[in-house]
Amino acid sequence: MLGSLTIVSLAYFVNENALGSGKSLMMTTLFTDDKYTHWYMPILRIIGPVLSFTTGASGGVFAPGLSAGASVGSVISGWFTLSPDDTNLMILVGMVAFLTGITRAPFTSAILVLEMTDRNNLILHLMMAGIIANLVSMVIDRHSLYDYLKNQYIKEIQQEEDFEIQKSPAQDKN
Repeated sequence: MLGSLTIVSLAYFVNENALGSGKSLMMTTLFTDDKYTHWYMPILRIIGPVLSFTTGASGGVFAPGLSAGASVGSVISGWFTLSPDDTNLMILVGMVAFLTGITRAPFTSAILVLEMTDRNNLILHLMMAGIIANLVSMVIDRHSLYDYLKNQYIKEIQQEEDFEIQKSPAQDKN
């Protein structure tokens, strides 16, 4: 409850782009003349999914990760006042790098962004971003999000099996 109230408050008082998958943010920065986002947008795009994901609410990893990366690329482009084409490249690189940092799947991240944008001439740039992001994320933590999720699911399965084992003898006596 507290997590959802925090997210809604951020959306209401700061910016409504803190909500949702971030598709509108990606579409605006990539396909319109409004290329730059506010400095706080990456923070909002990271806080929202983290709060919803840690509370157990349903939500994805890919779209929020891509939108957070797009906002990071957009903010950095604004700092250096890059041209629209260079800004689009920076946004796409941010998307690949951020998603790779979460999933530790640089090839998947690059192909996903290439499929979304049909910018096949950028494959080298996107793959380099993915590889660098993978190396940096390995320095920060050796385990990926999927490793943590796998371990959590295994614990849950073991707890359910243990519960069933404890429950069975009690039922046999009755």
